[in-house]
Amino acid sequence: MVRQIYLDNAATTCVDERVIKVMLPYFSEKYGNPSSAHSFGKESREAIERAREIIAKSINTKSNEIYFTSGGTEANNLALKGPFWHPENMKNKKRNIITTKIEHPSILEPCKFIEHHDAKVHYLGVNSEGLIDIKELENSITPETLLVSIIQGNNEIGTLQEIEKIGKLCKSNGVLFHVDACQSFTNIKLDVVKQNIDLMTLNAHKIHGPKGIGVLFIREGVKVVPMIQGGGHEKNIRSGTENVAGIIGFAEAVKISSLKDAEKISKLRDYTIKKILEIPDTNLNGPNQKNRLCNNINVSFKNIEGEAIGQYLENDGIFVSTGSACASHKLEKSHVLRAIGCSDFEINSSIRISLSKFTTKQDIDYFINRLILVVEKLRKMSPFAN
Repeated sequence: MVRQIYLDNAATTCVDERVIKVMLPYFSEKYGNPSSAHSFGKESREAIERAREIIAKSINTKSNEIYFTSGGTEANNLALKGPFWHPENMKNKKRNIITTKIEHPSILEPCKFIEHHDAKVHYLGVNSEGLIDIKELENSITPETLLVSIIQGNNEIGTLQEIEKIGKLCKSNGVLFHVDACQSFTNIKLDVVKQNIDLMTLNAHKIHGPKGIGVLFIREGVKVVPMIQGGGHEKNIRSGTENVAGIIGFAEAVKISSLKDAEKISKLRDYTIKKILEIPDTNLNGPNQKNRLCNNINVSFKNIEGEAIGQYLENDGIFVSTGSACASHKLEKSHVLRAIGCSDFEINSSIRISLSKFTTKQDIDYFINRLILVVEKLRKMSPFAN
């Protein structure tokens, strides 16, 4: 049997066995509808509220500011469209939004959508490391600016933005600040009070929790209209019977997470980068380790295609990515790599390696050994390398 090494944790992570254990009773024994008035339903409701408190505490907020969604994509859509279509913001002509050119598609696509509904969206450029220019952001804010939306840790190249500085700037200008923290949550200390965050997107399946469950933090007083109408769940912000087992699993994943894991992953990331860059004609895409997510590595290999590297590695039981999972089915080149100045050749020759707390040095050593052989083989076959 071929050994399997999963190095695509930015796309999704395996569910921790401890998370599965606490979820199981809510599929079979404690399956009451949390909206039911009887004790069977109340048991589920109480479990949801305990989970809400755990997640709220992890970002230094109150439980009544945590709203459960189906995942990060829904939360991002609600964070943009909810304030944009609120009657008070429409009345005050707050129609401008600022974001970046390297956001996740679940931000960029809603931005394109609301541009067709009288929104003016300014897309901030980034430097070669994927960092925005705070001065450009400041100069882009006008009296009509409603919201700034910035991804904290980029899903493709791992760039960590200066969230605290951005939050301070937004607050001083009376502008809402939304942060997509799906990749950074539990890997970095988040504090919505200290960082002046008004809305923040989180999800479970990037932190060894289940798929299909996310959170939008909405600061009390922020005006948001619901995108899904129905039974008035989640204080009328997000109707639909709650995913009880998913919520329980999300909270457990948060509960067992540790910044010590992130420190361990960072050391393994640095080791991996060092070994990869020993291969001739390779380049690290994006920021240095200081400004990079602890688990993210994005590299280009001169004169060979990243897709071919990925296919050969998969034959050896190693799974990496040649783009973000949410866009990998499209034929378009990475908008993130293009934004940081990569050429078409560099984009085509790139792969993303993303680690988890379960990745071992033995896994990485095996991966590096196979990668060296794959690169050598493909370069011998490449018409560009000869």
